[in-house]
Amino acid sequence: MIILQGFRKLTKIEVFLFKRKNLGSKLIQRCFCEENTMKDVDFENVPIEQIRNFSIIAHVDHGKSTLADRLLEFTGAIKQNTGQHQVLDKLQVEKERGITVKAQSASIVYSFKGKPYILNLIDTPGHVDFSSEVSRSLSVCQGVILLVDANDGVQAQTVANFYLAFGKDLTIIPVLNKIDLKQANPERVCHQLKNLFDIEAKDVLKISAKLGIGIKEVIEQIIEKLPHPKVDRHKPFQSLLYDSWYDKYRGALSLIYVNSGSAKVGDSISSCHTKKSYEIKTLSLLRPEEHSVDRIVAGQIGLLGCNMRNIKEAVVGDTLHVTSSPVGPLPGFQPPKSMVFAGIYPANLSEHTDLRKAIEKLTLNDSAVTVDIDTSPALGQGWRLGFLGLLHLEVFTQRLEQEHGTEAIITAPSVTYLIKLKATKETVKQGTNEIFINNPAVFPEHIRIEETHEPMVLGTIITPDSYLGPIMQLCQERRGVQKQAVNIDNDRVMLQYDLPLCEIVLDFHDSLKSISSGYASFDYEDNGFQLSSLVRMNILLNNVPCEELSTIVHSSKAQLVGRQMVLKLKELIPRQMIHIAVQATVNGKVLARENIKPYRKDVTAKLYGGDVTRRMKLLAQQAAGKKKMKMVANISVPRNTFIDFLKNDDFK
Repeated sequence: MIILQGFRKLTKIEVFLFKRKNLGSKLIQRCFCEENTMKDVDFENVPIEQIRNFSIIAHVDHGKSTLADRLLEFTGAIKQNTGQHQVLDKLQVEKERGITVKAQSASIVYSFKGKPYILNLIDTPGHVDFSSEVSRSLSVCQGVILLVDANDGVQAQTVANFYLAFGKDLTIIPVLNKIDLKQANPERVCHQLKNLFDIEAKDVLKISAKLGIGIKEVIEQIIEKLPHPKVDRHKPFQSLLYDSWYDKYRGALSLIYVNSGSAKVGDSISSCHTKKSYEIKTLSLLRPEEHSVDRIVAGQIGLLGCNMRNIKEAVVGDTLHVTSSPVGPLPGFQPPKSMVFAGIYPANLSEHTDLRKAIEKLTLNDSAVTVDIDTSPALGQGWRLGFLGLLHLEVFTQRLEQEHGTEAIITAPSVTYLIKLKATKETVKQGTNEIFINNPAVFPEHIRIEETHEPMVLGTIITPDSYLGPIMQLCQERRGVQKQAVNIDNDRVMLQYDLPLCEIVLDFHDSLKSISSGYASFDYEDNGFQLSSLVRMNILLNNVPCEELSTIVHSSKAQLVGRQMVLKLKELIPRQMIHIAVQATVNGKVLARENIKPYRKDVTAKLYGGDVTRRMKLLAQQAAGKKKMKMVANISVPRNTFIDFLKNDDFK
């Protein structure tokens, strides 16, 4: 084994792993060398040619955050052996789940061939729900590291991220991670990269981010292969605001990429979107902790504080410029589009104020969440929130509980539908006959509807061919239409399906993992709206509609869903003194019915004999009394019944 001066000594476990892989004679010690790091650098005067902006993109759990940790350690940005992992993942939910939810930046310095280079690293999420974070990050980069697991190979999100970077004309450095694993098969994965992306095996770097193998080569490839930013420091200041968060002491902080010129503390800047002006109070670089600077120049990524007291003023995608030198807006990026909607209500009505404050604070740091006030007669006043996906919803609710100590009721998720109404005087007056709805309670009457459209997604599934049959059957059950099937190698297939969003939003991913023993991966992208036969299903309790229990379903599944709903309600609604008929109806037609029997007092218990007519008379009086009670009584459905039903997704 080669021992180089300045490198850390290998642990016994690492030596054992190296010997097992037969790589001991070829590997150098892991990754920290003071000779290659520079502590004090004049950031303002570093030439543009010595700046690199790049992101790490990959599928979930392929080692992005671990690679980011090793890059920070190798360049001396953080100390080794501190026991901290996922340094850039700062949220508690990120550390618990082992996933990246929010993209994080860090500016690191590396000395290469006697010159200091500034490497602006952005660690991005890998789950499809947070693809908007990836897209936003790529808008300020000139290249990416495409990280692929040497054991699992190319996955669905790997394909999506590759084409996202390829579409932005970014330089791509392919890297195979986890080569230290016993099951790793780099040759097979390189063959997949060649078949899918036309990447040659000789261009693929092989590393182990966990053990620090090959980190030096990655950094040198970043410097040699990635282009420097195409910026001009002599033009007026112009910067792209691509992320923001809220600090309770300094207000809204803006993460900016400087496209031209420079700005210093004390300058007056203006927003192209809001037209408001601010004075720059603080400027800093993230290394990864904040490092204050007096001036920031073109090509750099920095954090700007200017006393924005409202996060809504920090519009992601906005362009900032010096007030005295106005410039045009930079080409931005598409704002995140909410795909999944759910109602959120306080578990206890007395906690409404606390929940409202918690939602406001979280949405300050997560601009992708949309909030509308909603009211339910059963659950009280609440909110209708829009999320990027089901994982985004789960993370948001987990943060509500962990960071703010609030308990909320989350209704079953739904999606947005497009309804085209028949032409009437009212629609002509409004100027449009198309409406978007995500709440079944506002679904129009069927006599007013001309067409209904549902959101579609283009789903990509990568699976071993042994599970191909069950997966195709699952997609057909979810009303999917196959678009493409490509053999990645001898063992794996990539499928593409047009799928309704409402069919995959709840349990599709779990079902896919179950039938494929966890080997299949799934990714999707928005594919617009498609004409569909949608109906509103109403739940009637003794012929009285219950708005909170209504739902929107496809007509082909209406009877099945209706049967499941009434069976569930029969279990949840408590028996009462009157007979209750639970019915599921569509357009006035009853599709399913269940009866809840009433409590019944034994009025004949006191009889000890005599003619049977005495018994019949008492039973007739009881029946007449119950009939009269049924005519005037209101069915009392407890709040907990609504909670249990709305949180249950068995019928979706």
